[in-house]
Amino acid sequence: MPRVLIAPALALGALLTATACGADGSDTPAKPAASASPTASPTASVPSPAAAPALTEAQARAALITEADLGEPWSATQGAATWRDGMLKASAEKADCRRLLDVLYAEEFFGPDARTRAVTGLDDDWDGAQIRYQVVAHPPKEVDGTLSWLKSLPKKCGEFTAVTATGEPEYAAVTELELPEVGDARQGLRINLTTADETTLTLDLAAVRVGDDAITLTNGGLGDVPAEATWVATELGAQRLAEVRKLGRAEV
Repeated sequence: MPRVLIAPALALGALLTATACGADGSDTPAKPAASASPTASPTASVPSPAAAPALTEAQARAALITEADLGEPWSATQGAATWRDGMLKASAEKADCRRLLDVLYAEEFFGPDARTRAVTGLDDDWDGAQIRYQVVAHPPKEVDGTLSWLKSLPKKCGEFTAVTATGEPEYAAVTELELPEVGDARQGLRINLTTADETTLTLDLAAVRVGDDAITLTNGGLGDVPAEATWVATELGAQRLAEVRKLGRAEV
């Protein structure tokens, strides 16, 4: 049976109505700022714009993707996949490769200082793949630094050997994964881990910065891992986060 990926037909406005109100809770548009006085000094400095407030929990949740976005066979997750402990809980000699395995297992792609604002999981009921999706708050400079590091990994860790927590060897391969042109910066990777008995875990990783926030997702499994699901979830998720940011921010 062919897979069906559904691009949402409903406008995001219905999902995000609650975030569109003014910062004071009213729907009344803010009055336009008064024009500059004609007597103002030409040497007066222009103040820097205030930093954008952080997303509220409700806004971060509104930016998540759901099973309705991807269609059949995706459903709300029933819990962490068993291969997470069995194959991702592993180590490697090279520092960058070891760090990659650590962040994949812990799902802390931007480090422990980044704030996970909302997270969800989706299960592929046909092939056992699993998507883990997060909305993260972290300084743009730090996010871009992580994206640059991820981009370097196909060269630094293109092929390496890892060892699981039970001492089993794994052959690892890391390649770049094409992503849709969304957000302000992005990076994708495909990681394959193969055990001695030829069991292979395929894991897509996508990370996208959208202004002062970011999204990350992994799409992995021991069977078929549909690349189109990674693409659609990344594209839709980045667009949805951009809409949430545009429609309303909470006061600091």
